[in-house]
Amino acid sequence: MHIHILGICGTFMGGLAALAREAGHKVTGCDAGVYPPMSDQLRALGIDLIEGFGVEQLALKPDVWVVGNVVSRARLPDGTPRYPLMEAILDQGLRYTSGPQWLAEEVLQGRHVLAVAGTHGKTTTTAMLAWILEHAGLQPGFLVGGVPLNFGVSARLGNVARPLTPFVIEADEYDTAFFDKRSKFVHYRPRTAILNNLEFDHADIFDDLAAIERQFHHLVRIVPSTGRVVVNGLEESLARVLHQGCWSEVRSFGAAVSDFRADGEPGHFEVLEQGHRVATVHWEVGGVHNQLNALAAIAAAQHVGVTPAVAAAALREFRNVKRRMEVRGVAGGVTVYDDFAHHPTAIRTTVDGLRRQVGKQRILAVFEPRSNTMKLGTMKAQLPWSLEQADLAFCHAGGLGWDPTEALQSMGGRVRVARDIPELVEQVRQAARPGDHVLCMSNGGFGGIHAKLLATLGS
Repeated sequence: MHIHILGICGTFMGGLAALAREAGHKVTGCDAGVYPPMSDQLRALGIDLIEGFGVEQLALKPDVWVVGNVVSRARLPDGTPRYPLMEAILDQGLRYTSGPQWLAEEVLQGRHVLAVAGTHGKTTTTAMLAWILEHAGLQPGFLVGGVPLNFGVSARLGNVARPLTPFVIEADEYDTAFFDKRSKFVHYRPRTAILNNLEFDHADIFDDLAAIERQFHHLVRIVPSTGRVVVNGLEESLARVLHQGCWSEVRSFGAAVSDFRADGEPGHFEVLEQGHRVATVHWEVGGVHNQLNALAAIAAAQHVGVTPAVAAAALREFRNVKRRMEVRGVAGGVTVYDDFAHHPTAIRTTVDGLRRQVGKQRILAVFEPRSNTMKLGTMKAQLPWSLEQADLAFCHAGGLGWDPTEALQSMGGRVRVARDIPELVEQVRQAARPGDHVLCMSNGGFGGIHAKLLATLGS
């Protein structure tokens, strides 16, 4: 089968492309404004990338067009379609489907799907769980919204010959496509579902937290009675989700009364199952949020027969994911990090995790409000709270419809706002000194700021 993917460089669609290629399909795709790591992975796989969404791509004549949720019926100011290829597909009545639907029909059938949902930590927890199952010899398939360093790729099929071989998938609540407004995760039909946390996000498609809770309830509704729902016991929003109905085994983590909880610091802790010590995790990954992610992964792995002790042994070798507190380099005595944090809570937990690692050394937090929710300014009031543990903060104000200077004014002299990347780089250069830690946070390429900072700081 020849599939052509519209929006191929998104983390989900890029992973789908890798799976399709591994399964023997011919894969081509198009996108605009691509950036690593997905573009690098696709090129390494030999998948042809076409820039833009032009109608000339009709000449490829694929068996099916797989449409990413970046594609819409939007029009440019002059009235022409933003995605002319999609308009041509519709006009000619060609066969098309969404990425999640194609994945469900072509890859997930007959697998034991373990889905990791939540506002934060999906990518890291999915990578943890996949590595635990790999370490245990289960040869799982997986699709992660990033590149796990233990595997070097974001997706693989796993052992397709064995019935019910596990498949671990990052389960996003964002909508499926412009023609299917259900959350992506309802397509996956998991037997094991992790509900990691839940707060308001995606203000561009959800009106309020209750609307997102309803989508999580739809996920819970399709877990079979023999399945397991692993839920964060600290989250009131998830308690409300389960109160709407749950027909599966529930295992909780995190709270003092949960089935699974941690005793000790994030870097070295005991795992307690219903009060009994069952494992010890000693690893290089920091942050309370990752301690909770580990508990979730351990509880989910147990559902496919992996003991907590084996899971903990695997986590000792866990190397995290690209763009998750990834050290990009050291220049002039300054360490530069890259992280995907793009929501105030994620920013706060990321800064907190680094603070626990570096003690009293200075943290310079460099961020851009790039997600749709942040661009709308829905959570701008939470930004000072999210940056409390940073010594200095630097905000890229490009493309915003609100004034970050006003939103961050309570931080006083600890904050700088820049209109573009060169100005931002210069602000950091002037402020940084040897021994500092520069933490760059964005869910996009951030204009290649990491390399620019390293070049400037090292000159």
